[in-house]
Amino acid sequence: MSRTRKLALAAAPLVLAALLSGASAARADEEYFPLQSYRIGPYAAGGTGFFGGFIDYMNLVNSRDGGVNGVKLTWNECETEYKVERGVECYERMKTQGTPGPAAFNPLSVGIAYALIERATADKIPIITINHGRTDSTDGRVFPYVFPLVLNPWSEASGIINYIGQREGGLDKLKGKKIVTLYHGSPYGKETIPVIGLLAKKYGFEDTQIEVPHPGNEQQAQWLTIRRIKPDYVILRGWGVMNPVALKTAQKTGFPADHIIGNVWSNSEEDVIPAGDAAKGYIAVTTHPSGTDFPVVQAIVDKVYGAGKGNLEDKKRIGSVYHNLGIVNGIINVEALRTAQAKFGNRALNGEEMQWGFEHLDLDEKRIAELGAAGLMQPLKLSCADHEGGGAVKFQQWDGTKWVVVTDWIKSDRALLRPLIEASSAKYAEEQHITPRDCAAGQS
Repeated sequence: MSRTRKLALAAAPLVLAALLSGASAARADEEYFPLQSYRIGPYAAGGTGFFGGFIDYMNLVNSRDGGVNGVKLTWNECETEYKVERGVECYERMKTQGTPGPAAFNPLSVGIAYALIERATADKIPIITINHGRTDSTDGRVFPYVFPLVLNPWSEASGIINYIGQREGGLDKLKGKKIVTLYHGSPYGKETIPVIGLLAKKYGFEDTQIEVPHPGNEQQAQWLTIRRIKPDYVILRGWGVMNPVALKTAQKTGFPADHIIGNVWSNSEEDVIPAGDAAKGYIAVTTHPSGTDFPVVQAIVDKVYGAGKGNLEDKKRIGSVYHNLGIVNGIINVEALRTAQAKFGNRALNGEEMQWGFEHLDLDEKRIAELGAAGLMQPLKLSCADHEGGGAVKFQQWDGTKWVVVTDWIKSDRALLRPLIEASSAKYAEEQHITPRDCAAGQS
């Protein structure tokens, strides 16, 4: 049976070291996934849902399939509270656990991911940043161990602008419009400032960026500024408590909810339910719908929760946006392991071997259906040069009780974004004295 242990991160390093040393390392027949989770603090709703879904999927694979080709999945948790310094401490203490070492780290934090890039690359351990992360790490030639899977921040921003253009009757109709981005005051929140500015120049809309300091529970001044600007749309790049506060404050200042477009970290039930009727009509990006009708979610309900092994304390959250994202993330990590085993053998793999598995991952619609996830996730094909693989989004609207998907897949402008990504990654490579891999020569 896989072992889950909650490793609370103490302020004193000696206490932390003692706590972590008490966790059993994975055996040679177990694949170890270290989890830098956060279950307390202002972002706990996202952390508990996401890591709960990830753990539920690994439990399903162990109980239903006996692991992956005979290799059981194992994990432990280290509490970061979404704080960068704690995330780094967790990484340093968890990277030496497991035999033959960690499969990958999944921090679900842009700040922590940024802080780990150079360390993880040197240690040859993949960093998985599903739907977030450093955008130019899409270029695997420069960032071989970083994977901003499914949707990087610039693709998300492009998809949102394409959606607004669609609502207005065409991208040419954006000329003269006013669009405000209300963003979380963190590396995550600031990630899309350059690309939205570029899209504003291309399409002729007025771009205003307004920061909300962490954690975002006071926004009156920002929304009074928005009322003075009188924008046509507000893009909400929030996280945690910032999101319901934004919706409630918008209502107080008279801004319509259906002209607020939330990004992928402003799209959960936990973002709208606390806002009450202020959230009705609100629209947000999604890469995966909520719901429990998917066979993989039903299997988790039956075999994991039915056996008393479910990770969520509140079963009403099963199938929620965050929970389903964790399940999707679990699918991707497990399928990367399966892909790598096809090359290296049916055994526990190290980080370098797992990197090969992620980079050669090809989840088509047939395989997704076999996994019970048809309709839950989009096809995903990665390569040496492309560590994102997806790049498309749907939009959902909150009707007061549930999310309703209101569009088909809307693609980002990858032709526009790729040169920007390559320019940014080239600058990073120069600064770090990195020689980019030659993907055409088969350095993958």
